[in-house]
Amino acid sequence: MRIVLSNQSSTPLYEQIKDQIKAGILSGELADDEMLPSIRQLARDLKVSVISITRAYNDLELEGYIQTVPGKGCYVKKPPQSAITVQCMRELRAVFSRALKQSRAAGIPVSDLHKLLDELERTGNE
Repeated sequence: MRIVLSNQSSTPLYEQIKDQIKAGILSGELADDEMLPSIRQLARDLKVSVISITRAYNDLELEGYIQTVPGKGCYVKKPPQSAITVQCMRELRAVFSRALKQSRAAGIPVSDLHKLLDELERTGNE
């Protein structure tokens, strides 16, 4: 997994790291039981302080995304179902928002979008 940090962002580095690891877990890019880089290794790779990585890992553990095994390292945990649902809803909102903008530009009424979604559900077509 590649982590990209921005020093110009108002979001603290530890939070950028945490958010990107969490996104990797929720998307399946980081698998259940996969070992994460050590705190020191990730700090070296990203050229940030050990404190930033420690804070990101601690927050991820408190939120239930990773598990620390003393003497062995940090491992990805299967994300909580509520987190998967929230992420899925966020992605669907973005997709529906784009569809709504496109339909408005094409003069397609929202009721037709509802019909299309109902039809897709009935037929199982994607």
